[in-house]
Amino acid sequence: MKTLIKNALVFDPRNNLNNKNDILIEGKSIVEINENIKDQGYQVIDAADKVVIPALIDMHVHLREPGYEEKETVKTGCEAAAAGGFSAVAAMPNTNPVADNPAVVEHLHLKSKEALVKVYPIGSITKGSEGKKLSEIGTLANTGVKALSDDGQPVMDSEIMRRAMEYASAFNLPIIDHCEDKNLSKDGVMHEGYYSTIFGLHGIPAASEEVMVARDIVLAEMTGIHLHIAHLSTEGSLKLVKDAQNRGVNVTFEVTPHHLLLTDKEIEDYNPDTKVHPPLRSNRDVEVLQMALENGEIDVIATDHAPHTYEDKLGEFDYAANGISGLETALGLLHNYFIKDEKISWNDLIEMYYYKPAEILQVEAEGIKQGAAADLIVFNPAREWKVEKNKFKSKGKNTPFAGTILKGKNEITFVEGKMVYDDRGGKNEILY
Repeated sequence: MKTLIKNALVFDPRNNLNNKNDILIEGKSIVEINENIKDQGYQVIDAADKVVIPALIDMHVHLREPGYEEKETVKTGCEAAAAGGFSAVAAMPNTNPVADNPAVVEHLHLKSKEALVKVYPIGSITKGSEGKKLSEIGTLANTGVKALSDDGQPVMDSEIMRRAMEYASAFNLPIIDHCEDKNLSKDGVMHEGYYSTIFGLHGIPAASEEVMVARDIVLAEMTGIHLHIAHLSTEGSLKLVKDAQNRGVNVTFEVTPHHLLLTDKEIEDYNPDTKVHPPLRSNRDVEVLQMALENGEIDVIATDHAPHTYEDKLGEFDYAANGISGLETALGLLHNYFIKDEKISWNDLIEMYYYKPAEILQVEAEGIKQGAAADLIVFNPAREWKVEKNKFKSKGKNTPFAGTILKGKNEITFVEGKMVYDDRGGKNEILY
């Protein structure tokens, strides 16, 4: 059965699409794009007043499997991704056991075959992500990992990080870098500043991120590796990266929706759902990151999707787990706060949340064109909806945006020509 999407406003900057078009899908592929494709008994989706863009790619997601299936599984994480408008996610290695060996990576490959969206494995830089001994990087490369990261843990030893970069470079793998000097962050639980003092909580200074960003830029410049800074959160880090890029260093970075929208003041009611790592930063940091977004200076947006159980987030702020379950709210938040008000365009979003992640991970992303895989979404920019935890497909219900009214909602997700998510009329259905 062929599927015909009619009357959609289609955006794709690299395929010169910025107008009303029909899209015909057959099998896994797009077979025609035209202003008016005649219905010849096809399954028709009327997308009048709706937007069609490539389904997004999130290069920073925690699927938790194996080892933490109570928090998330490959199946539930990919269902959340489909609902959020993603066709692919990169799975971070901080599982149990850590993805530092072929067996864990092959397990993820096996689980991913039955998943709704594509899953790209990330291997760990060091054994057990302990920062002490390098993983078998060549072996991991041969199992198909798309990058290396000890995400959640910094590689504190500069010599080990240097050697990791040299090995990664030999196998053409980028390093996704969690930048934190633990000597500075220690037992901090929120950003160090005015509000940490007022709230009586141990602070994490911006410098704990920035000194490691600086160190690893120097090492990347020395080794020639492609360094990607994960969840960049401070003004100082941004300056360091932009300076390095201007010098020709092969460094990119990502920013999360929550670091673009929330400040450390949000912690005033001690809601554990506002506890993240790196922490929510100062109003100045958020303003600078928003300015960078609007000026086209941010390389990638990624959720750092970190689902947890109810119990993980229960109790005192100091002891609650770090992280936000972000896949199902990211696109709605970005539309509501930035696209709707024309601070960024759809084309800007597609570059940051589709093409650039694909380039960094070196995976296929042809966009919306004849012959390409039909990975796309139908987004309703006029639809208002409320963020409700109990409707999440993810096992993780931990979000500080619960109760927020957003304008703009993903309604349909296609992955390789198959409709995997349908929310027309509020159905909120996952389709296998």
